Amino acid sequence: MTTIDTTAITVLLPDAFDERWSRLPGIHVDGRRITIDPAEYFFRFESSSWLVANWELVKSHLLDVEETTESAVEQLALDFIKAHATSTSDAAKVLSTAYEVYAYLFREEHLAGLGLPQITAEHLRMLREAATLMALNKVELDGHISNVGPCWFFPAATSVVFDLDDEMGGMLDEVYHGGWFNEHRRIESIKAHAALGGRLVHGCQSVPDQSGGVVAPYGASMATFRNDLAAFKAGWIEQVYAHRVSPAA
Repeated sequence: MTTIDTTAITVLLPDAFDERWSRLPGIHVDGRRITIDPAEYFFRFESSSWLVANWELVKSHLLDVEETTESAVEQLALDFIKAHATSTSDAAKVLSTAYEVYAYLFREEHLAGLGLPQITAEHLRMLREAATLMALNKVELDGHISNVGPCWFFPAATSVVFDLDDEMGGMLDEVYHGGWFNEHRRIESIKAHAALGGRLVHGCQSVPDQSGGVVAPYGASMATFRNDLAAFKAGWIEQVYAHRVSPAA
């Protein structure tokens, strides 16, 4: 792993996280307080700067704006990012912003429309927590993946933390990236992810294959992203699964 700064990341979030996140190396959960040791937590940590925008500003100036024949929702998000996003080296700010984004995207009112009766409010909580931590992953404009943590591999990480079997872990991943296929949720996702300086992109197909997702800047090279991801994912997925407390079915 390449690491640039081993200073611990500490954040106090609005709600307590599941303490079982501490099963993964380099992360400790104490109620609402999360502490991450970058040297232990990340497989690759080459960048300690992220692009973020104020969530309250996103809510008041973007979420209710409708696209037109002249301005697609992606253009609205890009214009907002250009006008309001700033670079930060404060990882706690990124995590706090991400928590607000995913509390919005994975809110309980969506349960009725998912068409997945086995997904509960508790599963949405799992998604909010995992996606919040995922926000520390990073892709550069040239497509190089600079930061990779365990939550890149969504089903693997959630199976370790929440004792999910492979079937439910895959189902949770379907809900996570389902916004890619459901247009109403996709539009919500594009607008909300402007707070994290980009759009959510996936390396996987509709059936989860652990290629994960990351908030990438608009204009990032997806060809380089795809090749970089293919080169590293197998070995690191295996390392995540190694932290399962008991064999999952």
